[in-house]
Amino acid sequence: QVQLVESGGGLVQAGGSLRLSCVASRIIYRDYVMYWFRQAPGKEREMVASITSGHYTAYQASVKGRFMISRDNAKDTVYLQMNSLKPEDAAVYYCKAVSTIEDGPIYWGQGTQVTVSS
Repeated sequence: QVQLVESGGGLVQAGGSLRLSCVASRIIYRDYVMYWFRQAPGKEREMVASITSGHYTAYQASVKGRFMISRDNAKDTVYLQMNSLKPEDAAVYYCKAVSTIEDGPIYWGQGTQVTVSS
């Protein structure tokens, strides 16, 4: 069974930093584009950042310059370094794996809570 397991969430003061991790198991990791999404209460889930196996990255405009996505293909792990956190960054953060094969599988993690106090 494929699993994506996130960790690293928690409570941080505004201006602080957190590093999220997502470990994938039972997939050929290099065949997947990895994403971080987030969902705040009462809001839709939104994409935060993405990274291909070749390390090409993309970011939501509101996090550019503050967040950095990276991946270690040898460890089947994707990271999200979050700096200069703002209260509006508070959400449940989800890891998502999308196969590069057309109509291939998509997997989600269970999420990790990030809380930012002002």
